[in-house]
Amino acid sequence: MISNWAVVLVGIEHEHACIRCPVLQIDPRQRSRLIEIIHNLRERIREARGNGWLGEVEGLQGSLDAATAKLNSLSRAPADGRPQLVELGMPIFTDHAPLPTQEAQLPEHRGGVR
Repeated sequence: MISNWAVVLVGIEHEHACIRCPVLQIDPRQRSRLIEIIHNLRERIREARGNGWLGEVEGLQGSLDAATAKLNSLSRAPADGRPQLVELGMPIFTDHAPLPTQEAQLPEHRGGVR
């Protein structure tokens, strides 16, 4: 089932919209369901290849890649259900902003109401 927000936010209108969404975070309790989805996608890819449905194979492969990446991210997630933290570090500023030059300044307004 596709929720309306998936169509609005990422513009995907098919049955794999949610699994492909980069914003989707999988609940660790749904790991077995994700594995089931991956097995189902593999079976559907085999069927599509057997029938020569190359466009369908391509679409299903994209969904399989996304589902596999979600499963891999679950393996790296903390076991207690907390969101994974990302170390961003401190920014390093090496240069100051350049001073404006005469050429970069806007010309004075000529004309109009005084």
